[in-house]
Amino acid sequence: MKLIARIASPVAALALAALTGVACAPQTSDTGAKQDDKSGTLRVWLFQEVNNRPKEQVVDAAVTAFEKAHKGAKAEVEYIPVETRAQRIKAAFNDPKSAPDLIEYGNTDTAGYVKDGGLADIGAEFDAWDEAKDTDPTARQSVTVGTKVYGAPLFVGVRALYYRTDVFKDLGIEPPRTQAELITTAKRIHRAKPGMYGLAVGGAYTYGAMPFIWANGGELAEESGGSYTAAIDSPAAQKGITSYASLFGDDNCPADKCASMGGNATVTAFASGKAAMAIGGDFSHQAVEAGTVKGAYAVVPLPGLKEGEIAPAFAGGNNLGVLKSSSHRTLAVDLMKRLAGKETQARLFDAMGFLPTYTDVRAEAAQKEPFVKPFIETLGAGAKFVPASPAWGQIDASLVLPTMFQEVVSGKKDVATASAEAAKKMDAAFADAG
Repeated sequence: MKLIARIASPVAALALAALTGVACAPQTSDTGAKQDDKSGTLRVWLFQEVNNRPKEQVVDAAVTAFEKAHKGAKAEVEYIPVETRAQRIKAAFNDPKSAPDLIEYGNTDTAGYVKDGGLADIGAEFDAWDEAKDTDPTARQSVTVGTKVYGAPLFVGVRALYYRTDVFKDLGIEPPRTQAELITTAKRIHRAKPGMYGLAVGGAYTYGAMPFIWANGGELAEESGGSYTAAIDSPAAQKGITSYASLFGDDNCPADKCASMGGNATVTAFASGKAAMAIGGDFSHQAVEAGTVKGAYAVVPLPGLKEGEIAPAFAGGNNLGVLKSSSHRTLAVDLMKRLAGKETQARLFDAMGFLPTYTDVRAEAAQKEPFVKPFIETLGAGAKFVPASPAWGQIDASLVLPTMFQEVVSGKKDVATASAEAAKKMDAAFADAG
């Protein structure tokens, strides 16, 4: 199979890079639990959001139901700052005495955490869980390494195309229907309105660039027999890199300003009125609504090569996992299912805007909030994930892909040279990971 991969918020996107930086920590010693207590206190670590109170209220309801169902059991929930979560989770894997039983973690870290010996295989319980059958395939993929399942997806997120309805009306243009139209439309807008980026792009915006690679038939890596080989330098991937790089320049988004921009900066440029289009996530909605463009924008799926096609998007999100060292495995799995179950995911969508990982719950969410429709359409068209290798943490933390894009858009290297060097770095990381 070919595996290729969002995150809860623009801030979390940066935090995940830090988190994945320790995904290749040394293999832990044997921390497997020797018992499975059916009572006592369960320790839970969840991520602290910018506005955490709504999340706390949803979690509290699930915990109350859990404690009611298990006499003598309690759940102690701690919300850990995203800035320090990498160090804390790494330490927890190596010190079972201070470790939690259940954690929330970024979905690109599954393979690394499995290699570190931190997560328990809960595949039997997952397969026996009635609700799990409605989990979308990409979300299930994010908790799977090889044939084993190491958690439950908590929410998923993808990106689509935000555009200024007032600007498009003023210029008499329609939302682009193909990737080529997207590029020409961006440049047309910038010509007409020189003070505005047609499409805000960033050389450090890896997850905004990936759809261009995938739409052109490229992949990040190929898998064979459990091992990965970089494919970022393939002819198809190079077409996607060239396409994305064509958006940098004085005719759209000047390289001297945009080469260093990440996802946060591109969304901010759009929200503040500096750009007519941006590739943003469902999780960017609140930031855009809080900007000066409120009431003057819409969202459509990012177009593919042909009219009617949707460019594949990175399927980010967070998962819940039971630590291998937990001495409350049965209780931890039950609480995991309650927190990642349909009822709680529906409540988290209402409270936080997190997209559910269940296809049926997501359809209900779209009926409730029309703004999520293009994101759900994007997921339905087939999202992608990062390689399910512990090497991805090293690749991500080493900024291999952002460096490649920045070298190309700044004119320092051509696409063939930059992608070949990136592939070499990726292959070295894959080899180190084993």
